[in-house]
Amino acid sequence: MTSVLSYRPSTAGTTGSTSAPLNRQTLSSFPSVRTPSNLSIRSNGTPASKIPPTPRPVSVSSSSRTVSTPSTSSARHTPPQNGMLRPARRLKSQYPADSTDQHVEYILVASFHVDRGPIMEHQYPGAISGDGNFLAELMLPDQVHNRKEDWTLFFLHKEGEEGGAAEGESTDSKNGDEGDGAQEGRKRGDEDGGQGPPLIYVLNLVNTKHDASVKRGAVVKAMAICTRHPFLHIYKPLLLLALEEYFKAPYPETLESLYEAVNSMDLSLMPRLSVLERHILLASDAKDLFVEKFDQMIQQRMAEEAGNNGLSSPDSPSKSSTDLVGHRPRYVVPRDTHEFESKVIYNQIPVPIKIPTGICPETVGDFSFIKLIQTFSAPHASSPQPFALHPHLTTSGAFTHPVIVLINALLTQKRIIFLGHNRPSGEVVEAVLAACALASGSVLRGFARHAFPYTDLTKIDELLLVPGFIAGVTNPTFANHPEWWDLLCDVPTGRMKISSRIEQALMTDGLVNFQQQNPGYAPNGNGISGNTTSPTSNGDAAGDTAFMESINSSIQSRHGEAAIRSKWRDYILKFTRIAAAFEESVYGASALYIGASEADAGAYGVHGHGYVWPDDASKARELGANVWRIEGWRNTRSYYAFIQDLAAMWERRPIRSLDLAHQHDRLRSVKLSHEDSAAIYLALAAVVKTYDEICQLLCVTPESNAGLFYISLGLFHPDAKVRTATVELLERVMDHEAGRHFWAQLGRFQKLAFFRVKREDSKGSENGDSLTENELSLSMDARVRGPVGKAS
Repeated sequence: MTSVLSYRPSTAGTTGSTSAPLNRQTLSSFPSVRTPSNLSIRSNGTPASKIPPTPRPVSVSSSSRTVSTPSTSSARHTPPQNGMLRPARRLKSQYPADSTDQHVEYILVASFHVDRGPIMEHQYPGAISGDGNFLAELMLPDQVHNRKEDWTLFFLHKEGEEGGAAEGESTDSKNGDEGDGAQEGRKRGDEDGGQGPPLIYVLNLVNTKHDASVKRGAVVKAMAICTRHPFLHIYKPLLLLALEEYFKAPYPETLESLYEAVNSMDLSLMPRLSVLERHILLASDAKDLFVEKFDQMIQQRMAEEAGNNGLSSPDSPSKSSTDLVGHRPRYVVPRDTHEFESKVIYNQIPVPIKIPTGICPETVGDFSFIKLIQTFSAPHASSPQPFALHPHLTTSGAFTHPVIVLINALLTQKRIIFLGHNRPSGEVVEAVLAACALASGSVLRGFARHAFPYTDLTKIDELLLVPGFIAGVTNPTFANHPEWWDLLCDVPTGRMKISSRIEQALMTDGLVNFQQQNPGYAPNGNGISGNTTSPTSNGDAAGDTAFMESINSSIQSRHGEAAIRSKWRDYILKFTRIAAAFEESVYGASALYIGASEADAGAYGVHGHGYVWPDDASKARELGANVWRIEGWRNTRSYYAFIQDLAAMWERRPIRSLDLAHQHDRLRSVKLSHEDSAAIYLALAAVVKTYDEICQLLCVTPESNAGLFYISLGLFHPDAKVRTATVELLERVMDHEAGRHFWAQLGRFQKLAFFRVKREDSKGSENGDSLTENELSLSMDARVRGPVGKAS
């Protein structure tokens, strides 16, 4: 196993020859070979440096919304505190200004030597590796001399850090998409169930300059940035500038200037969002969602600066609140809260930077779901070709949609190769990274850590040691070795092929038990479910065909990347809930559902948990269509990691005595009596009161799942108590930072019903006066609007 030694750099800005103490730890480009049950979880990270960087406060990019002084806007953006919402408290930064973690830890430069091959020229601020040639080979991929420019990306894992061995992988990528920094990675590892040590992501730019005066007529150099941020693409323009500068001045000082510039980037005004808040943000298209948090971060900063300047009150105008030279506000809230805007000054050039504020698990790289889906959907739609049957993969028969075959292969941890013969390596890289995020759905993890967005024949022996790898290649030799892979995805042709050497699926206890319980719906040995002649199934018991038709329709209607990702999140979440129901059905209990006893106790007059079907036949039919891939998934890394995540999330769940998703599904999918629906509405109104409880409710009512529509139907209930309780619940949602956006999405019919119930309730007031509909409308609009003021 190839490994290299690394240490975390100091921030003193010294060259690679400095005598900084080395904390020697092993870095591996390939993951350790371990069983899923032995996955190690690391909860705490080691400090990157003893000397914190000196952040440079910079003006955020100009926006149409600017920030007011604390006295004019803080009250406006804080929802009314009615005793049921979160009390005002100081917000924490995602990347605190006093953090010792660096945005970029190392900068590397490699070149191709005519006689020696790939060599490492510089490593700044110190040597990340004792094996420079190994890294140089990763930085200079095959046939790079035939392209003027290329982008690669690979991952490094520290195998010697305390808390257990970290898995590693090498991947090359055209683009990188980045997430949180080192500190954020460790915090998120704890928060999301312990992801272990964050990877070191290496974004690499290769340039070829033709020169007739040198041997072979070209000079090939590569520069790489090593960071804990998975959203690497923000550094691409800086690498372009820096590598061009390095060709002119090939000295360590060139690397030093880049290192200092990127690590001076100020992200301290980016608020730290909770897991629930991130889920809400990622599922919504609202550009001003949680804008109040960005405003509050600015108010806190201005108050601090006012205190540091010796001003008696933060209400007084401060020089820091405006740019006196340009007479423009220094701090502005982002135009789109999905991104935080900053800039880096490199060689006196201001480079705008946009950092995603909500990062999903397994989201690494600048990729497109739409591009991946279209690549393999178009050939299938025009000329479908049958697959060789395999119960884990072809869940809808020989003509299962290729994207569903890919998802099934990822979920059941098959070996997957993306082949791009005669194509830029970046194409297969994007496909690999998109596939990892596709299978994750922002719900599961364990894919990216075993992904190799680009590899070659020289690493095949090590690649085959990794179970369930996802790799991108350009060498057509891989297609001639079906023993190396289980699923081959040919990117240029858009075709997939199941290997003739794939391991056959074995019968399991769960499958046997299901066959005994539901003989009419049990699938056969090829994975084809029985009794698919239901009028509602149309031979598509799993619903995969209808789902892909919905996806392709959304793509053709240009709904955008965010909408497609939201649909895939719902698909993966539904799969996990069906898997939990299957386990409970055949094994009597499920590790995928924690708190079943609490939800079934009926503390608020309702009980029940898990996924909801309209009838038992529909449940048996869908479980039968999914039984093979569920059983295949139950022995994978992502399955065990998901159980760990569920346990961690349960500890932080605000509402445990009620399964909100189950009760909402009952309102949406089942024809209920007035008494049953009344019990649900009254239970929701009784249990959902605080800020975090409302966040939990909004997570199960995203825009893609009709938002608050089914809850608002309580406004039409024949029982006046239910209507009043629904109004009280919706009022609390309206006072919520995110909930006000969900209220705004409701139709006018529901809002008119809301006003009508308010009028009915107001008739019993002491003065007998009632608000008119227009007055109520103005009142509600004022509560959901949150205009941002301007600094003087």
